[in-house]
Amino acid sequence: MILAPESVARLAGLLADRSRAAMCLALMDGRAWTAGELAGHADIAAPTATGHLNQLVGAGLLVEERQGRHRYLRLASPDVATLLEHLATAGGQAAPARSLRTVRVASDLARARTCYDHLAGELGVRIFDAMVTGGLIAVDDGLLLTTAGRSWFTDLAGPEALGRPKTRPLLRTCLDWTERRPHLAGALGAVLLRQLVARSWVRPRPGSRAVQITPEGELALGELLGILPQPTSH
Repeated sequence: MILAPESVARLAGLLADRSRAAMCLALMDGRAWTAGELAGHADIAAPTATGHLNQLVGAGLLVEERQGRHRYLRLASPDVATLLEHLATAGGQAAPARSLRTVRVASDLARARTCYDHLAGELGVRIFDAMVTGGLIAVDDGLLLTTAGRSWFTDLAGPEALGRPKTRPLLRTCLDWTERRPHLAGALGAVLLRQLVARSWVRPRPGSRAVQITPEGELALGELLGILPQPTSH
């Protein structure tokens, strides 16, 4: 595929707007948001948000669904989430937090968060590192799920976990924008996050992409992957 400069420039122009970027980043939690919720998140008027959202949908970054009078929007695909994560990584360090609340929010996000449908942050990177160290994933000659890794995921989520999806790779990495190291993405990254949430090993923090590992999760990940508990935040 040949990338056209015009297409790259158009995409960059769309995401250069702070309000559009804020709405896209809000959708990195993997949920569908209403247009009104996204307007409030970006702190802009509803008509202004509608114009921005129409452009993002038209560019293929977002998709929409209508239920009654509500318009729901979500990221168009995991590839869009990966693009946003990579752009955040390339953008350098975030601006210094200006209040105790923003410091705490930033700390929570850096510790553990969702990146669309998989786990990111320090916890996500530690899990990926443990899988490599434990021989579940090989990285010496490309990214490869080992025989031990196939058994591990089958034990965790059943044989259907290894069913090859039609629209995305089974295994891939995503460069973490806070850790600047890879975490697990792809279909198996999504499987892992679903299992962690379903088993109450991680718990979403209200109103945020951040997640919190539970005491049961600390114990389980220690048993399954040899991961030591994270230091608690204050």
